[in-house]
Amino acid sequence: MRLYPPVPVNSVQARAADVLPDGTAVGAGWFVSYNAYAMGRMESVWGEDARAYRPERWLDPDTAEGTFRPESPFRYIVFHAGPRICLGKEMAYIQMKSIVACVVEELEVAVDGGYTPRQVASLTLRMADGLPVMVKARS
Repeated sequence: MRLYPPVPVNSVQARAADVLPDGTAVGAGWFVSYNAYAMGRMESVWGEDARAYRPERWLDPDTAEGTFRPESPFRYIVFHAGPRICLGKEMAYIQMKSIVACVVEELEVAVDGGYTPRQVASLTLRMADGLPVMVKARS
């Protein structure tokens, strides 16, 4: 979701003058937009391997058992942050974990390593033609 966020760009309008966390002044009525798609690929935030899919980046390196370490919602902006954070965030995590657990228990799923997703521009980010995978039952 960091690399392919469901809502890749978001805009809001300031009801009153305010100051962003980095010190940028925002006037009343101004529109502020941010690009979660680009932010998920920023080397200044995620390191030189920002474009790499590395699930272990979410694990605490100080624990031998690899304890999950959540990122700040202001850094991992997929569900937005602050008082208007996505209400469905926790439900989305529960659904992802339960579906992955069910699929991995019963099936072997392999994605073609040479496949490059092609995105379709819309309100929510989606892949053109889906994601081709090979699926077979576990023995």
